Amino acid sequence: MMNGVLFIALLVVWQEKSDGGDPTVLPQANAAYATNPEAADLNPKFPTVGTRQRLNYQQWVTLLGQEIATMAAKNPDHLTILLGDSLSLWFPAELLPGQRVWMNQGISGEKTHSLLTRLHLLDVADVDTIFLMIGINDLIWGQSDQQVLANYREIMDYLVTQHPNTQVVVQSILPHGAETSNWESRELLLNLPNERIRAMNQSLQEIAQEYDAHYLELYPIFSNGEGKLRPDLTTDGLHLNREGYLVWRAAISLYSQLELP
Repeated sequence: MMNGVLFIALLVVWQEKSDGGDPTVLPQANAAYATNPEAADLNPKFPTVGTRQRLNYQQWVTLLGQEIATMAAKNPDHLTILLGDSLSLWFPAELLPGQRVWMNQGISGEKTHSLLTRLHLLDVADVDTIFLMIGINDLIWGQSDQQVLANYREIMDYLVTQHPNTQVVVQSILPHGAETSNWESRELLLNLPNERIRAMNQSLQEIAQEYDAHYLELYPIFSNGEGKLRPDLTTDGLHLNREGYLVWRAAISLYSQLELP
C-alpha cells in the first residue's frame, strides 16, 4: 500500500509543476510553522534561525531547548517534531504539511550518539508525533552498522518510555549521488555504497516494528534506476533542493492521512 502512496506523492508534485500551478500548495496544506519565531529573542547572544549554522553544537542545543520550552508553554494541539540532521534542519517551513504545529529540532551534522544526549529537551512538551531521520552522518564518518543500530535502539527506548503517547515515525535514510556530487567531502560518499544504506533501512524498519512505531520508506522515491539519489532532487548529491523537499512533504502528508490516527 505504501508503494502506492509514495507513487501518488510523486504524481502530486509532478502534476502541480506540469499544470503551471504553485508546487508548494498540496492537498491538506495550510498554515504551519517549523520553529517558534519568539525563541530567538529569548537570549540575545543567539542569532536568528536563518543563521543558526554559525552556532557551535552546544549553543545549538541550548537554542532548541529554549524553542521547545516556549512552545510547550503554549501547549498546542498536534505538536509535531522534525528530529534529525541537516536534511531535517533545512526542510522549508512553508512546505511542511498543514493541520499540525511543527517544530524543527534538526542540527546540521547530527549523529545518533549526539542525538541521544538531547532527547531530554522534548520531555517538557506534549508531543503528538515525531518524524525521525538520523544515521547518514554516522555512516559517512565511519561508524559501524552495529553501533548505529545500537544507538538507534537507545533512541527508541527513550522515546517510547518518556513519550508513550507520542507517535514515532522512523523515516528511512535517503540515498546519495556520490558519482555526480559536488559536496565538499565527496570522497566519503564514494566510500559509502548505497547498498549499505538500503541494508541499514531494512534494519531500521525492523527496529520500528520492534517498538510498535511507524516506518516511512522514502528511499524508492528519491532514487533513480541505479539506486542513487536523483540528480533533480539534490543540490550536491547529498542534500535536497526545493523539489526534493516537495517530494518529501507530499510523502509525509499522504502517510499522515492514511497511516496516523
